Amino acid sequence: MFKLSGVLSIRTINGRNGPFNVGRLVTDLGEFSVKDTLLDQYEEGKYEGDFGISRIYPSYYVAGGRLVVEVRATLETMALAAIDALAPEDVEQAVEPDPIEEAATAQQAGPAGDEAVEADDENPDVRLFGELWPLEAKVKLDPTVDRALFRNQKERLKGLGYRFQPLGQFWEKRAEEQEAA
Repeated sequence: MFKLSGVLSIRTINGRNGPFNVGRLVTDLGEFSVKDTLLDQYEEGKYEGDFGISRIYPSYYVAGGRLVVEVRATLETMALAAIDALAPEDVEQAVEPDPIEEAATAQQAGPAGDEAVEADDENPDVRLFGELWPLEAKVKLDPTVDRALFRNQKERLKGLGYRFQPLGQFWEKRAEEQEAA
């Protein structure tokens, strides 16, 4: 893993499986596409900081009758220093495939692993959050789980009154929600 300073622009795309986030990381070394699961918990914006990159590799997809080739980076860590709104020029109109669909294609090519979590049939949150249950006032989601599961966890946290804190990279229950619990 190596660390680079830069700006990660995150934007939200409404796909067939619901909204998902993609990023464009601009550093002194170059510009990289980022499609990591952990981006799904962030709001659209520009995030400045230091990024730990574990992998840089070529990737491609077909969109709108075109073959799109890009250089992707896999983020291992992020230490954010500043957050700004996206400027109009930061929002590309390109159609991108949902990373869930890319993962499904990759799983079909290889064996799919099942993660078994003992669940309480009375409470679906036990099944959804697994080892994170019961939830604390601060929750850090595991971005290495299945992307669909990650998105469901994120949406459930929002429904339970949690807010994502991008600088700390955790979900925190709002004070009024903590008092009601």
